[in-house]
Amino acid sequence: MVFTETEHTIPEYSFSELTERIKAYLECNLKEKRITHTYSVVQEAGKLAEKYGQDAEKARFAALCHDMCRGMSTAVLNMYIRQLGLPKALIDRPNLSHGKVAAEILKKDYGIDDEEIINAVSYHTTGRAGMSVFEKIIFLADAIEPGRTYPTVDETRALAYVDLDRACINSLERTIEFIEGTGGYLDPDTIEARDDLKENLKL
Repeated sequence: MVFTETEHTIPEYSFSELTERIKAYLECNLKEKRITHTYSVVQEAGKLAEKYGQDAEKARFAALCHDMCRGMSTAVLNMYIRQLGLPKALIDRPNLSHGKVAAEILKKDYGIDDEEIINAVSYHTTGRAGMSVFEKIIFLADAIEPGRTYPTVDETRALAYVDLDRACINSLERTIEFIEGTGGYLDPDTIEARDDLKENLKL
């Protein structure tokens, strides 16, 4: 998958057509465990979308795409980061960069121009301030799919079907606590996402 300097014309597309293309890509590029995770996120995203009045087909498609670049090596992700002019903070951080690279590939190679899909894929790991309901659904579906087993996942799962915003806050706060506890790099988007949601809820 290589980008060119030519202008891309956004084609007419249907999610059913693109779904088959993405599935073929995943089968060739992801390990079985990652594929299993992806399809669990797809199912969770569809259920959350129906719960919160969002387009379930669109949610399932975004979920299908969210980890499409997770099979890339750090070196390849770094190449895309430089080629695409993405933030240097993403270099050597595949956990953060894979969503950003995937979002750009969806735009450039698959003609996706739906801003909610692009943002949902780009920020599915970190969240961001001002997330739409759709973005929150993809963020949470990734965090609570049945294969997840971290200590507070049951609490987040229960909240996700009662209060989307509080579920996101719960997930973000656990992420912040974990990263701060391990001394890892904490993406500013994660802090801003948590603070934005708490401010909106007056917490």
